[in-house]
Amino acid sequence: MTRVRTAAEAVASIRSGQRVFVHGSAATPLALLDALCARADELRGVELIHLHTHGSAPHGDVPGFRIANLFVGGNLRDRFDRDRIDYIPVFLSEIPALFRSRRRPIDVALIQVSPPDKHGLCTLGTSVDVAAAAVEVAGTVIAQVNRRMPRIHGDGVIKLSALHAWYEEDRALPEFPPAELGPIERAIGRHVAPLVEDGATLQMGIGAIPDAVLAELTHHRHLGIHTEMWSDGALDLLECGAVDNSRKVIHPDRTISGFLMGTQRLYDFVDDNPSVMQLDIAYVNRVDVIARNPKVTAINSAVEVDLTGQVCADSIGDRIISGVGGQMDFIRGASLSPGGRPIIALPSRTRRGESRIVPRLRAGAGVVTTRAHVHYIATEHGLADLYGKTLSERAAALIDIAHPDDREALAKAWREQG
Repeated sequence: MTRVRTAAEAVASIRSGQRVFVHGSAATPLALLDALCARADELRGVELIHLHTHGSAPHGDVPGFRIANLFVGGNLRDRFDRDRIDYIPVFLSEIPALFRSRRRPIDVALIQVSPPDKHGLCTLGTSVDVAAAAVEVAGTVIAQVNRRMPRIHGDGVIKLSALHAWYEEDRALPEFPPAELGPIERAIGRHVAPLVEDGATLQMGIGAIPDAVLAELTHHRHLGIHTEMWSDGALDLLECGAVDNSRKVIHPDRTISGFLMGTQRLYDFVDDNPSVMQLDIAYVNRVDVIARNPKVTAINSAVEVDLTGQVCADSIGDRIISGVGGQMDFIRGASLSPGGRPIIALPSRTRRGESRIVPRLRAGAGVVTTRAHVHYIATEHGLADLYGKTLSERAAALIDIAHPDDREALAKAWREQG
């Protein structure tokens, strides 16, 4: 263990040809990343591997660095070239095994942690997800110890003595305020909310549509949370009492996730809160673990859905814009849960006025959720239950929830495909 005075000293041991894991989301170690990029002239063949990171992603502009995205964030989408900046399609639940099996070995882990307690224990704070596995297998662990990183219970505990180098700073975490809810999002929320029963276990993401659904649940009772991530929208339900986690079979009375991102209000709530646990994503997103809880209601988004129910969620055509993530983990887990309901929710049209319910997925589009896994599809125009329906019955149900101005063209296209 070496305490250093600057971020530059902390990353001084990184060598050419190494693979470097970078902690993601609100836990992105920006000072360490900047310091590593400052060494660009002396390093060659370094690969950085990560989920989506926060900030300007300066490593995307370093010619000597390669980037293997496990989930493409907005800060790298426009620089994605499939050559120097590429993408690994993989279920979120399987990334820890990718590291632990050494199929993608990690030489160095750059992480951000909470300060050590009196026992010399830090935590991975807001993002345990795949970071716990990366720390476990990395030959070198370099940490940015941030006084403002909340201490969160669970699998993210790390001994200060296990860090090879660490640098201390006081930096506010990035905040992700709740999205503005427009009439489309609110309508989707109203269609989805009746599917959520009292006592259900929720999985949801961040953004306007999940927040719109959560806003409709304030009068529900005994809801639980077991999700890959959560934000301020779920915090509202915890504070009003709609979520108490009392009906969960596994981890009752605990809010379970892999990572979180939100405002300072959320970070203050989770700090040293024993009712909140962040666990290894290989466990959180494991299908049989998800399915043990009752009435798992999984709410996920999509780029487009074809008339047979195939869901594209990680690309626009062949342009990768996100990743496989945990959608399939929870769609499958919810479908196997007693009373579970897997839901895909999306606006009926893009901002450019194009239908997101389509006769065929665009050329190059990736199928994240297959038509065999799909149950419910929601738009602002209604809810389609596709489970157990034939292809023609599915097409009819999806056309009914498409934008009214697109329904005739969709029906015609379906007939011509027939």
